[in-house]
Amino acid sequence: MEKFNALINSDKPVLVDFFAEWCGPCKTMAPILKDVKSQFGDKATIIKVDVDKNPGAANSFQLRGVPTLIMFKAGKQVWRQSGVVTAGELKDLFLKFV
Repeated sequence: MEKFNALINSDKPVLVDFFAEWCGPCKTMAPILKDVKSQFGDKATIIKVDVDKNPGAANSFQLRGVPTLIMFKAGKQVWRQSGVVTAGELKDLFLKFV
């Protein structure tokens, strides 16, 4: 959890994708996140957290379902949404915080 906290305390925006291997919508998000990451490169960070392998993280953020995406900026949660999010929505979101 220390490494996670260090990552989200970054000055750049950090998008955390809480997912599960068995989750169909989570698989839909993978290429969307890859596309967004390719556009922003080092200006933004995207990390994936498997809720089955990291139940503590799921509990600490009170996740009710996957995928849940949470955007952090300087350690503060600035946005959160469950379900599939389009590449356009994520790009607009990153542009607000980059």
